[in-house]
Amino acid sequence: MAIPTTRMLVLAVVRILQPVHGYDVRRELLAWQAETWANVKPGSVYGALNTLQREGLIEVEGVGQDGARPERTTYRITTEGERQFGDMVREAVWSTERPKNPYLASVALMPHLPREEVVAALRARILKFEAELSQWRREEQRILEGSGNPAEGDPYHVADAVRLSADHIEADLNWSRKTLARIESGELDVWSGSHWNIGTVDAAGVPASGTARARQRAGGTARTREREV
Repeated sequence: MAIPTTRMLVLAVVRILQPVHGYDVRRELLAWQAETWANVKPGSVYGALNTLQREGLIEVEGVGQDGARPERTTYRITTEGERQFGDMVREAVWSTERPKNPYLASVALMPHLPREEVVAALRARILKFEAELSQWRREEQRILEGSGNPAEGDPYHVADAVRLSADHIEADLNWSRKTLARIESGELDVWSGSHWNIGTVDAAGVPASGTARARQRAGGTARTREREV
């Protein structure tokens, strides 16, 4: 089972910066760009803090006010929080669960679109991934050229996280290039013939893109209805 990322990262920031205000937890995660690579929404941070406090994983150290600023609550991790944090990180590090890729559904249904549109979409996808890959590789190099001291900048292991993201993008880019080449060369042709045409419906109410099996089912349903009448 996947570890709740927001929960783990919020607890991590409290542990690192304690005692810490909720505002600083949010700001730190924004600095990490956690919304980009971990889908941690800034608005979810305060809710996570409330949940962690309610479950006894963090505790309130104090409530104070600095000048005219709003009153702020300061948090610290508890002994139980330390234990559960260790368990979460350990489970996450050992995990081999692969992230779901919603694009697989698009690939399965590509024949239902015109060939020209699929080619255009793949070309646009390639351009986007090329730009993203270049950006991530530069970021990786920037981190490795630094001191690696967390007090001065990003520690070196962050470069490995960046590299993992870049490698995923590169895999998508390579797949897109190969698939486009297969389509353009004619090696991959799922558009010949009329059974993949989109947008038309036959007399039985079955789209022209339906398979022969779907047509048989539709015909059987129609015959059943005739018998019922």
